[in-house]
Amino acid sequence: MAEQCVNSDEGECSPAKKIKLDIENTTENDDDMHEAEINLSTFEMKRILQNNSARKQIYIEGTFKGSESPAILSLEKTTFPMDELFLKKGFFNEDTTIQKVFSNHIYGNYKCFPIKEYNGLNVLVIHPATPKHIKKFQKKEFYIIDETYELYEKVTLPYIMSKQFSLEWIDNILAHKAEQDKIVYEDTNKETGFIMVPDLKWDGDVQTLKLVALPFQKIRSMRELNASHLPLLRNIRDAGIACISEKYNIPASQLRIYLHYQPSYYYLHVHFSYLMFEAPGVHINRAHLLSTVINNLELMPDYYTKCILSFLVFEGDPLCDKFREHGVLGEKNLSPQKP
Repeated sequence: MAEQCVNSDEGECSPAKKIKLDIENTTENDDDMHEAEINLSTFEMKRILQNNSARKQIYIEGTFKGSESPAILSLEKTTFPMDELFLKKGFFNEDTTIQKVFSNHIYGNYKCFPIKEYNGLNVLVIHPATPKHIKKFQKKEFYIIDETYELYEKVTLPYIMSKQFSLEWIDNILAHKAEQDKIVYEDTNKETGFIMVPDLKWDGDVQTLKLVALPFQKIRSMRELNASHLPLLRNIRDAGIACISEKYNIPASQLRIYLHYQPSYYYLHVHFSYLMFEAPGVHINRAHLLSTVINNLELMPDYYTKCILSFLVFEGDPLCDKFREHGVLGEKNLSPQKP
């Protein structure tokens, strides 16, 4: 899609873009605020960039006293631990009470205020923050595009061709010039073969497993798939499932296997993730189950040249601008106002 990555639950960056944004433009200076302990009373808020209610996370732009450089703070609620002793000490103790908001029959809604030691937040400090950092974390308006094949040919494909995103990092993996030690599985057949590697964001914990299958056959996206690709897709499905079952002891019934449209890079790839882990980009406005893709092609060999594919674009995305120029989207919308 866009040349920048979306910072949302639906967003996913290509490996080249997962490196910290604009690091080369962030220079060392004398007013660096990254100390062992920071008193947040020294932070002067300028504006809220984004309030992500799904992730319980807020991004705020401001400055620290004594520094003119912009800063961004990300405050995020911490996840609950699995340690029962921690839960007992932190929440189920005589100092923690819950206060009723309302009740109805057997259901009661309460507010809880845990003791200070167990009521923490994860805080990310970006300082000094460049304009690109600020733009990255600003709230973006999203729109749904119902793309016909005609729109694909008139808008999306010319956009893809004009950008010519570098895919050298994929060529390096397929040619064993990079990430050889990370290869989880390889089938060298040039028509049906592929290499499976970990997603760059995967930390190695099986509970958050996320792998990517990169075929040797070069296909831009789902839009180019037809019945001739069924042997490739079936091989990725079957060999990928067998490999993950053997290496990680995860059965097929607990794997989410899917493709993205629009993808974050235009080289067909298949995602494998542990079903219990809600990885970014798994929702229906972007993810298409591989089993469904295979079934569609079995029923109709040219399905993806006839169907409508729906996906999100965001304000500021060049592809969004292209669709607006084509008359698919109206004028830029203002954010909904509170009643």
